[in-house]
Amino acid sequence: MKDNKFLKKCIEILKSVHFWSGLILCVMFLALIVNIVNFVTNNSYDVISDEHNPRQALLARQNIRGNILSNDGQILAATNISGGEEERIYPYGELFAHVVGFSTMGKTGIENTMNMNLVTSNASLSSKVDNDINGSKDRGDTVVTTLDVNLQKVAFDSIGYYKGAIVVTEVKTGKILALVSKPCFDPNEIENEWEDIVADKKSSKLLNRATQGLYPPGSTFKILDLLEYIKENPNNYEAYGYQCNGVYSYDGRKITCYHGTVHGYQSLRSSFANSCNCSFANIAMSVDRQSFSDTLKNMLFDQPLPIDLEYSKSHTPITVDAEDGEVVQGSIGQGKTTVTPIHLNMITSSIANKGVLMRPMLVDHIENSEGNVLKTYEPVSFKRLMEERQADIVADYMHSVVTSGTGSFLKSANYSSAGKTGSADTDSSKDSSHAWFTGFAPYEDPEIAVTIIIEGAGTGGSYAVPIAKRLFDCYFDEKAQE
Repeated sequence: MKDNKFLKKCIEILKSVHFWSGLILCVMFLALIVNIVNFVTNNSYDVISDEHNPRQALLARQNIRGNILSNDGQILAATNISGGEEERIYPYGELFAHVVGFSTMGKTGIENTMNMNLVTSNASLSSKVDNDINGSKDRGDTVVTTLDVNLQKVAFDSIGYYKGAIVVTEVKTGKILALVSKPCFDPNEIENEWEDIVADKKSSKLLNRATQGLYPPGSTFKILDLLEYIKENPNNYEAYGYQCNGVYSYDGRKITCYHGTVHGYQSLRSSFANSCNCSFANIAMSVDRQSFSDTLKNMLFDQPLPIDLEYSKSHTPITVDAEDGEVVQGSIGQGKTTVTPIHLNMITSSIANKGVLMRPMLVDHIENSEGNVLKTYEPVSFKRLMEERQADIVADYMHSVVTSGTGSFLKSANYSSAGKTGSADTDSSKDSSHAWFTGFAPYEDPEIAVTIIIEGAGTGGSYAVPIAKRLFDCYFDEKAQE
């Protein structure tokens, strides 16, 4: 009898173990399925596209590298076949060097970010059969970019012999229309000139200044000072006033307005339009540091940027524990504060787009070698950087820079615009300054944002603003001809 009870108990235990073992196996199996689905949906392309994935090298041997085109179909990069040898050519030479990049001696630019597409062929079956019969390789897919050749030319030529960078984007889509960095190189000659370029440490030709160049933002940083003051004083910001005597003193030290200019009484609007250093140092010292630090973090300082190209993180020392000197210097875009042109363009675009930053995009769509569209990239919002009302107020103040301030050269245009100039000291002697401008047009219904830095050129109003006008003119002239 006891044996029967013991046997029944053992059977019950075995059944229980069997049930729970089966349940655990089912859960593990479901977890595996979920993980596989997640990988295929979200991560498989990244793994396949990783430059260390040997599959890419295999595809590169099997297929002819595809073309890279401008937004109107002009060839920016292609592969020629001569005597059985493949040669990558760049018809525009230096013009698109940094943004399109190169595919030998490593890969950079779009050649790198879209490598998987360029070495993958989605040609039609009939085309592949013909190539197989003829012993030929299949053509890789074509990457059609958002880049505008005319705008790129204007930007490239406008920098001239200076070092610098220019970024032009569509504010409502995030499309990058032009991205220039100087000094540059000819990607057609990169193999022949590689050793000389790498050995020349002073020129930094390979550095994409638009995305990797870290510069003191100068007075363009006052956009952020202004934003913080408005956030903390939403109902009475217009009551602000300051008497500028050309010098602001703090902790036994001082800063001055540009060339010691005495601006006299300044409202918040005139402080911004005239780029009064003393007034903005006063503003920065008056705001809450924790709040200001949070604002700058939300504006992507010391944060990752939503862009596929190689980039550097912008930095600000303005934190809740920052010393007065760091806050004062940071408020006028000097000291340890640095920014990349692409980041400043993102901030400008978000202001023009009612506070919403669109994810910057360089690729419009992918085609196969026969011109059939395989994939189209749609504009995607990244995040809201500021409230709509705040963006509108800052945009209005940026408009004042053009109508009655340091950007007045743009008043002569047949379109409205808004922006902020900057002149950032480049060394301790302060004998030279980087010329900045960042802005957008038209002011009433913004379409494009332009960010310019010319190294060691002088003031933003004298050197960068005229370049902005050329770019705006080019854009609106093209639009009128459509």
